[in-house]
Amino acid sequence: MKTLKKILLGLTILIVGFIIGSQVVVHLWKKQNSNIEKLIRYRPDNKVSALLHAIDSKYVDQIDMDSLIDKALPILLEELDPHSAYYPAEETQDSNDELHGSFSGIGIQFTVQDDTVRVNSVIRGGPSEKVGIIAGDRIVLINDSVFAGKGISSNEVVKNLKGPKGTEVKVGIMRTGEPGIIDFNIERGDIPVKSVDAAYMISHSESIGYIMINKFGETTYNEMMTGLAELSSKGMKRLIVDLRGNTGGYLGAAIQMANEFLPKNDLIVYTSGAHSSIARQFANGYGHYTSIPLAVLIDESSASASEIFSGAIQDNDRGTIIGRRSFGKGLVQEPLMFPDGSSIRITVARYYTPSGRCIQKPYGESDEDYAMDIVKRYEHGEFFTADSVRQNESEVFTTKGGRTVYGGGGIMPDIFVPQDTTGYSEYYSEVVRKSLVNKFAFRFVDSHRSEISALKSASEIEAYLDRNNVLGQFYDFATRNGVKRSHNLSGPALKQMRTSLYGNIIYDSLDMEDYISFFNETDATVQRAVSILAEK
Repeated sequence: MKTLKKILLGLTILIVGFIIGSQVVVHLWKKQNSNIEKLIRYRPDNKVSALLHAIDSKYVDQIDMDSLIDKALPILLEELDPHSAYYPAEETQDSNDELHGSFSGIGIQFTVQDDTVRVNSVIRGGPSEKVGIIAGDRIVLINDSVFAGKGISSNEVVKNLKGPKGTEVKVGIMRTGEPGIIDFNIERGDIPVKSVDAAYMISHSESIGYIMINKFGETTYNEMMTGLAELSSKGMKRLIVDLRGNTGGYLGAAIQMANEFLPKNDLIVYTSGAHSSIARQFANGYGHYTSIPLAVLIDESSASASEIFSGAIQDNDRGTIIGRRSFGKGLVQEPLMFPDGSSIRITVARYYTPSGRCIQKPYGESDEDYAMDIVKRYEHGEFFTADSVRQNESEVFTTKGGRTVYGGGGIMPDIFVPQDTTGYSEYYSEVVRKSLVNKFAFRFVDSHRSEISALKSASEIEAYLDRNNVLGQFYDFATRNGVKRSHNLSGPALKQMRTSLYGNIIYDSLDMEDYISFFNETDATVQRAVSILAEK
């Protein structure tokens, strides 16, 4: 049930994340008229325009036409496909911030625990660090308004802390060991949104580098090249590219990335639509890593641009794809902006992998069917056995080297690695559901900050936690909070509990790369990739 809930929780983020265009073309209407006026002017003979005009000029009551349009647009777009959609201004801005690689804010990572905003970490060089905010601080006031108590949400906090660059926000914080509330005036600045979560040598003995990419945005290619250059300087001769959970982004970024690994004239991707001619993208031969042994990791949340990259590597027999079948999104969207900051994204083409595959999965009878596809895969057993994967036998294609691949529903990996559920238990599910792991981790780090700050790596923190029997401390904490430890926990369940707890403490103490490297030590998909590359 825990895994199902995680899948359902992730679906909203996953589908909103599918923003991809053959080029990022934003059409700005310059005249500041209402949406209804534009529609009527654009096609005065159109039935929809005529209806709106009639409502605007004849309806018995006064109607807010812009509000009516906002409600009508999503319904109209739903008739097209699951990825043509309308986005309100706030969602549009958040989406653009993610892909543009930065936004204006104060530069902290936080969580809301026990009705309090707690600073988990402070971005180096950011506005908060400059004024003296530190990890462990509790934000209780924002612009002299109380920001604590029941009902406070992360969205409210973000809304109040983000703002135009150069503007100020006043925060009042409480700090352990300090009396009263400390006020800080923080000038908002540009905060980078990283595409590369980790780039490190996962095996020095086998010269294997590892890089995890979480999205395909404007800065992704440059971030990747910086990471790969650092790995090369450390002796990298083989590479793992982790795209699990990467929901996509800009097509151009995926093409740039693939170009670095493919020989000259290898086809990367092509697009085609009713109103656009076929456009093919080939490798130009200037890639820096065209011969390095390569493994690409994907899963059911790898979509869009992730599938373009994976498909190009697979169809050209350039590397090994490892993991589970990807999402299956083969549509290209183009954005159209409204003056109020809202937007629509319309599907303008389909993209095809080099072998000719369109990996777009069927739409289903409704948007609900489409959204529930991953849950149905889980229930069917696809996450656990390769034999449960339903391939489209009517869409058979051949890779450059003559291997058989299938279209019509995602990228099937060359090597399947099932989801590991051996460590899950009722005890683990209960402590996670009650957020006890996160709460304990934060409190432990907060109360041992001086000792932990002297530890510089995940392995040092792991040894420290073992010496202090922190797992035993957590069991006592969970018991005090209503979850008694089961004494019949299996070996894998104990291992899962330790990994989850230690991982959260490492995340609160160091940075994302340390957190990822810790989990990778026991990640079956990553370890399979390491063993495969070691043989090349």
